[in-house]
Amino acid sequence: MSFADQLGFTFQQAPRRIWTVQDLVSAVRTQLEREYTDVWVQGEISNFRPAESGHLYFTLKDDGAQLRVVMFRLQARLLRFRPENGLQIIARGRVTVYEGRGELQLSAEFLEPRGAGALQIAFEQLKARLAAEGLFEQSRKKPIPLLPRRIGLVTSPRGAALHDILNVLHRRHETVSVLIYPAQVQGEAAAGEVAAGIRYFNRAVRDPKTAVDVIVIARGGGSAEDLAAFNNEQLARAVAESKLPVISAVGHETDFTIIDFVADLRAPTPSAAAEMVVQSKQQVEELVAGIHSRLGRAVRYRILLARHALGELAQRGALGRLQELVNRRQQRLDDLNFRLLTAHRERLRQFRRRLDDAGVRLQHHDLPRRLAGIGSELETRGREVAATVQRLLLERRRRVTQVTERLNDLSPLRVLERGYALVFDEAGELVKDAAQVSSGQQISARLSRGSIAAQVTRTSTK
Repeated sequence: MSFADQLGFTFQQAPRRIWTVQDLVSAVRTQLEREYTDVWVQGEISNFRPAESGHLYFTLKDDGAQLRVVMFRLQARLLRFRPENGLQIIARGRVTVYEGRGELQLSAEFLEPRGAGALQIAFEQLKARLAAEGLFEQSRKKPIPLLPRRIGLVTSPRGAALHDILNVLHRRHETVSVLIYPAQVQGEAAAGEVAAGIRYFNRAVRDPKTAVDVIVIARGGGSAEDLAAFNNEQLARAVAESKLPVISAVGHETDFTIIDFVADLRAPTPSAAAEMVVQSKQQVEELVAGIHSRLGRAVRYRILLARHALGELAQRGALGRLQELVNRRQQRLDDLNFRLLTAHRERLRQFRRRLDDAGVRLQHHDLPRRLAGIGSELETRGREVAATVQRLLLERRRRVTQVTERLNDLSPLRVLERGYALVFDEAGELVKDAAQVSSGQQISARLSRGSIAAQVTRTSTK
């Protein structure tokens, strides 16, 4: 008998409840979701893993714990920035349990960066990604036409930017045509409508009535939230894919958007875009005058070159061959002169060597008489050698002078100085017989100084 029976007590054992794993996890999940339906949690993102379905999976951690987080596609599409590992955020959602692994997790509905706004982070991330793809490269930017015939304007028809642009265009060049594509410039639909305007103008080039030469995207200033539509990736790619040059004129001078970097030209304000897209009448007139002046100088320079070339062609033929002969004779003279100088230097080296040898031999004889005799003989021989060298040099110089005078006498220019002339026919051939030309034929004569042209009036072969 048990002790409880001896005392007269009776105990009734409580019935056991055996849970399945799924039932227990489901019960805990239900309790958690009722208790923590709307919580805010801050921490650092790690193990970030986006799925192909569009869902986002990552871990939110701090120094003491970590929490699994899932954000489903519908909520992830509303994010204005892209989560990254190491980013400090605040997440809002409900606590639940993932039954497949029995893990506690947060089903996030909203994410907010800590220390920086979501718009700024999204701006920097998109800017870095597009820059890495080369969409900001200067080499891909298209030139803006100097004076477009028609401008495509994508803007709100009720905005002040439209009136500012039209006023400037009318003042600077009233003949320019403007085709307006109305689009929202603020809100969720703005990016899509502006991109549609860009694609419309690119298609419209096939029709002369709607073709434009340049596209201007315009909007007045505003807050970062107001200009957020122009930081849209799809809009930026539409600008980059445009075959027509695009000018971005969004916000004030200090405002920068993604399409400012992708566009072919960035204007600080809509009014400045109108100033940049067309030149004033005075500027166009000055440009035309400058082009006309440069064209005139170029034509005169080409005429001068042509005359010079014609003169060179006229001097070819007989005079050219004579000049070549004179040049060859002059080269021969230079060669003779060089050989003469070389021979002279060689003779001097030989005499110096003989003198040195004699000096060495004298060192072996200590007889003053022989030294005196040898010295006298060397002095005599030295004078003879010097006289011989001087005579040879005079003789060679005389021969060079004679040859030079003979060449000058043979030069056709010396003949022309005595009053003679060289006559050439229209083909540039030297006229040696009057039968070579006929009456009325043009001829030219080369004189000692200059040339003249003439016409044959009568010829005689006698």
